[in-house]
Amino acid sequence: MRDSNLSMSIDSQQLRAIFETAVDCLIIIDSHGEVSKINPAGAKLFGYEIKELVGQNVSVLMPVPHREKHDSYLQNYHTTGIGKIIGIGRDIIGKKKDGTLFPCNLSVNEFFMQSKKCFAGIIHDLTTRKKQEEEILELNRQLEEKVEIKTKDLSSVVNELLETNTRLENEIKERQKIEAALRNNELEIRKALEKEKELNDLKSNFVSMASHEFRTPLSTILSSTTLIEKYLENGSIEKTEKHFNRVISSVKHLTEMLDDFLSLTKLTEGEIPVNSEQFMIHDFCEEFMEMNRGLLKPNQELIRTIPAENQSVFLDKKLLNHILLNLFSNAIKYSKDDGKIKCDVEIANQQLEIQIIDEGIGIPLNEQKHLFTRFFRGANVINIQGTGLGLNIVQEYLDVMNGTIEFESIENVGTTFTIKIPLPQ
Repeated sequence: MRDSNLSMSIDSQQLRAIFETAVDCLIIIDSHGEVSKINPAGAKLFGYEIKELVGQNVSVLMPVPHREKHDSYLQNYHTTGIGKIIGIGRDIIGKKKDGTLFPCNLSVNEFFMQSKKCFAGIIHDLTTRKKQEEEILELNRQLEEKVEIKTKDLSSVVNELLETNTRLENEIKERQKIEAALRNNELEIRKALEKEKELNDLKSNFVSMASHEFRTPLSTILSSTTLIEKYLENGSIEKTEKHFNRVISSVKHLTEMLDDFLSLTKLTEGEIPVNSEQFMIHDFCEEFMEMNRGLLKPNQELIRTIPAENQSVFLDKKLLNHILLNLFSNAIKYSKDDGKIKCDVEIANQQLEIQIIDEGIGIPLNEQKHLFTRFFRGANVINIQGTGLGLNIVQEYLDVMNGTIEFESIENVGTTFTIKIPLPQ
C-alpha cells in the first residue's frame, strides 16, 4: 500500500512538473467556465498573475463577441453534447489583460476529476507565425506587382524577339539552302576523289602485282622458248614437248590475270551491264564441264550433279560462266593432284543454287573474313600463282545479278562455295 501511495505521489509530481514547465498555456476550467488552474506560461501569455485568473470566468481571456457568448457555448454543449471546439483545435483571437488582442490556437478536451466534468485547454501563441505569414503575403503581393511589371516588359521584349526570330529563320533557311548545295558539291567532289583514289590504288596494286605475277610466267616462256630452239637445232624434238606445255600453261596464266584485271577495271568504272538470255541449264552445265575438264590436275576427279530435266533459265550466261570458271579453277588449283572436285547444281523455289566443293588446302580461320577483299591472298597460298582478285570479282558479278555467295572451309580439309541466284518469275 505504501508503494502504491509512493507511486501515485511520484506521478503527481511528474504531472505537476509538466504542467508548471510547459511553454504553451495549459488551462483547466470547470463546467461553469471558471478557471480552476492555469500554468505560469499561460498567465504570462495573457499578462496576469495566476491568482488573478483562478476563479474568474474564462471569457475574460476572450474578446467580443466570444466573451458574451461563452456561457451559451457551455450551456449548449451540456444540453446537446455537441461542442464547436471540443476535441477539435482551431485558431481564435485571445485578449490580454491590457486589452491587446493576439492570434492563438485553442485545443479543448473534456475530462472528469472527482466525478466532476472539467475542460482542459491548450493555447499556443500564433503571433510570430501570423506575422511571418503576413510578411510572406506582403512579399508575394510585392512580387506579383514586380512580376506584372516584368511581364509587360517581357511581352515587349518577346515581340521584338519574335520579329528577330522570324528574320533569323528566313536567313537560316537561305543559309541552309546554300549549305545543302555546298554539301552536295562537296559530296560529289569527295566521291570523285574517292573514285580517283580507288583507281590510283588499283593502278598501284596492279603495277605491284603485275611486276611480280607477270615476271614468273614470262621468265618461264623465255627459258622454255630458248630451250625449244636449242633442242630443235640439235634435232631433239621429243624433248620440246614439256617446254611447249610450260609455255601454254604460262600463257593461260597470263590470260587469266589479264581477264581479272580487265573485269576489275570494268567493275570499278561501273561498266558491267547484265545481258540476260534464255538458255537450258543442263546443256550449259554439260558444255561448261567439258570445256574446262582439261584444267584438272593429273588424277583429279570431277563429280557433278546437275538437273536431269533440261530446265530453261533467264540469266546473263557470260557472267555465270565467268563466276563458275573462277570458283572451278580455284578448286582445282588449291586441291591435291588426286583430289575430288564436286559440282552440284539445283533449281528450287525460283532460285539457281550451285555448290563447288573441293578437298584442298582450305582457308585459315583467322583469314576467312578477308576472303573477298581485293588483292587478298591467304598465307597458305603465297607460293601458288594468283592475283587475289578472283573472289572479289565473283562477288561483284553476283551483286550485279542480285545473287549471293557463301562458303564453309576447314584448313587442310577443304572448302565449299555456294552461290544462289534468283530466277525471274
